[in-house]
Amino acid sequence: MKIYTTDKIRNVVLLGHSGSGKTSMVEAIAKVAKITDKMGSVDEGNTISDFGKEEQKRKISCQTSIIPLEWDSRKINIIDTPGFSDFVGEVEEACGIADAAVIVVNGKSGIQAGTKKSWDMCDKYKLPRFIHVTNMDDNNASFRQVVDDATALFGKKVAPINLPIRENEKFVGYVNIISKKAYKWQGDQAVECDIPDYNKEYLEKYRAILLESVAETSEDMMNRFFAGEEFSEFEIRSALKNNVCNGSIVLMGMGSNMLAQGIYTTLDDIIKYFPSPDQKELNGINKNTNELVGLNYDFSKQKSAYVFKTMVDPYIGRYSFIKVCSGVLKTDDLLYNVTKEEDVKIGKIYVLSGNKAQEVFELHAGDIGALAKLSNTKTGDSLATKNLPVMFAKTEISKPYTYKSYRAKEKSDIDKLAQAIAKLCEEDLTLKSINDTANHQMLLYGIGNLQLEMVASRLLNEYKVEIILEEPRVAFKETIRKTSDVEYKHKKQSGGHGQYGHVKMRFSPSNDFDNAFDFGTEVVGGAVPKNYFPAVEKGLAECCEKGPLAGYPVVGVKAVLYDGSFHEVDSSEMAFKLATIGAFKDGFMKASPCLLEPIVTVRVIVDDKFTGDVIGDLTKRRGRVLGMNPTQSNKTQIEAEVPQMEMYEYTTTLSSMTGGTGVFSYEFARYEEAPKDICDKEVEKAKAMKEAERDE
Repeated sequence: MKIYTTDKIRNVVLLGHSGSGKTSMVEAIAKVAKITDKMGSVDEGNTISDFGKEEQKRKISCQTSIIPLEWDSRKINIIDTPGFSDFVGEVEEACGIADAAVIVVNGKSGIQAGTKKSWDMCDKYKLPRFIHVTNMDDNNASFRQVVDDATALFGKKVAPINLPIRENEKFVGYVNIISKKAYKWQGDQAVECDIPDYNKEYLEKYRAILLESVAETSEDMMNRFFAGEEFSEFEIRSALKNNVCNGSIVLMGMGSNMLAQGIYTTLDDIIKYFPSPDQKELNGINKNTNELVGLNYDFSKQKSAYVFKTMVDPYIGRYSFIKVCSGVLKTDDLLYNVTKEEDVKIGKIYVLSGNKAQEVFELHAGDIGALAKLSNTKTGDSLATKNLPVMFAKTEISKPYTYKSYRAKEKSDIDKLAQAIAKLCEEDLTLKSINDTANHQMLLYGIGNLQLEMVASRLLNEYKVEIILEEPRVAFKETIRKTSDVEYKHKKQSGGHGQYGHVKMRFSPSNDFDNAFDFGTEVVGGAVPKNYFPAVEKGLAECCEKGPLAGYPVVGVKAVLYDGSFHEVDSSEMAFKLATIGAFKDGFMKASPCLLEPIVTVRVIVDDKFTGDVIGDLTKRRGRVLGMNPTQSNKTQIEAEVPQMEMYEYTTTLSSMTGGTGVFSYEFARYEEAPKDICDKEVEKAKAMKEAERDE
């Protein structure tokens, strides 16, 4: 591939609901741009962008892929993203480095939840956007309906620039609203034809929207518009470019992926209306001076780049995907990893088309490429020079709230599993592995269940490690509600020195749930020598790690050693430790033990029409609704306190209730006493686990 300067580069991300046709559109683009001779198929698993085994098996996109192409003496980096919300981290990484977006809408399915999320994503990252309606070869597809629905949802800034022409229930051509000309396809050529009568009404209607947008670009144009003057095609296109770039208008086109029709005009429009990287502001922080540095994808400034994605594939290898932020990156350049504070020899530079790497000798500012085998360079790292160590803001990635416990099916695979999980977490920043030491389990966090299932499948197929995903143990804690007074004597004689430890202790609630126990002594007369006090405290600490009620950590207990006895020969630290353990177990169970459950503060953001359903569901989950507040996106935020155990699988429920539009987050608030029925169930589970362990 040729080397392109910054002004000739377009970085365009494809967004849309799952099944809207993004991957198929990439195939049509590849054919029209002559990257391939034959279009691949999602059903056949041979598309350029869905190269992963899991993607091919499930027939959905799971990761972002980049397809660079040459068009009209320019380079377009097409960034194909997943539509499923489980893989939102991939979409966020892509939007963070894109300069514009094409929101893909299925003409048959119309505006969907993913369409709205794509629009919101463009707003968040301030991306100029088009809407491209696919599936126009389907007789049930309705371009006009999509226009009406999009206008109702997103406002009058939506402006169609093409209209479909149908003959005998077939998609045969289009009307260009700007030039007021119609074309029919004859093979690969578009031949001018008469405008069909049924299109004339909508041509005038949609053209009026365009002309009004053009008129608003200047006072002179506005005066001409009201005077009834006609704008030239050149004036219209020039004004539209400004309006598209500043987001005041969103053009809408259409086509057929299967027939690869309407793609040519879309690629032309990307070149005409979308900005090159140097038209976008980009700042970084000089790590030495903490001053703001404006780089703005200027090729004449010192070299810098941002690592926006990492691929760690056992078959393809390791690649760090970068966007060059300034300067010109060349083979064998020595850079400085500002994040890690170490030198980086970049070696060879690649551009990837799907999973096929092609070596290039340089990349200009604004271009996208990949560097191989940078083992210590991670997603979010900034690369620059030592004399100008610029650090860029990391892309904000969604926090995962769906989780399951996991373990290797075979104990011999534990080490291999840890290494494989680390690689997968490095690839996907929404994936987290956490060691829950309190409950002796490993937790795998993700955005949704599909993502976690795919991790398990990838571990088996790519890393040959089988894992078991299970419902996690909730982080309960144990405490007491009353006071108990117990005596325990540990006495053992087996020839020679024996063991003797005798303690009298009181246990009472301290209500300090941040600490396991508070230890005090009231021993008088040396009944228990002071040198055994540490042993008693060690015994208490050991007991609190795994409580006697259901095996959860103990908190909020005040323990007082007030009497006891010792033997000059047989007493030892171990004997008093064991005596304390016995006293604790007895005293704890006599002091009205109970379980404490974690309570989380939940924030759910939904469309107004779903608030009743969401509040009702939260109440069923033993939640207490604290209030509702409007958000900037014309939605409602519901805040509630809910037991954490009731939030398990909430992602699926919320998605079902809101058609995939609802989002939520939560954070730990405090511990509260669990209801008796919950406590009894957990105690029964603990007994069953102990019996199972004994049987093994």
